[in-house]
Amino acid sequence: MNEPLKSHAHTALEAFLGHWRGSTELSASPWGPARTADAEVTFSRAAGGYALVQSYRHIEPDGTHFEGHGVFTVDPDHGDTLWYYVDSMGRPPEAPARGHWQDGTLRLERRSPRGTARHTFKVDGGVLTHMAELRLGDAPTFSPFMISVCRRV
Repeated sequence: MNEPLKSHAHTALEAFLGHWRGSTELSASPWGPARTADAEVTFSRAAGGYALVQSYRHIEPDGTHFEGHGVFTVDPDHGDTLWYYVDSMGRPPEAPARGHWQDGTLRLERRSPRGTARHTFKVDGGVLTHMAELRLGDAPTFSPFMISVCRRV
């Protein structure tokens, strides 16, 4: 069997590999007040290098925690990066977030009946930044939801 060719997106995802620690700034939202949490994220290869598994966890000052697990891969027919994600909020994803790379930044969007989530990932100078913005319901613009800034450990 011939092995499929790896794309630019597969290569770019390798910048995420490893274990990272830092903090997550959460904006005030329907899920709680603005706050800061200690964050950890790990990315590892899976499926012969054609997927990247993400494990995220943050611990809030009151000791509560949130965790999420994702799988990044590439749509070989369209070249889009896909992100399947589930977290401790309990809602299964209806479809993967779909996105693309531009100038070393991965931007993905996931749409659902509740609204649209836009995620931006970037590794620059040994710092991993993950920003999420939400457009709930029929809101005309995105609002900041969270930003995680972590360093490789």
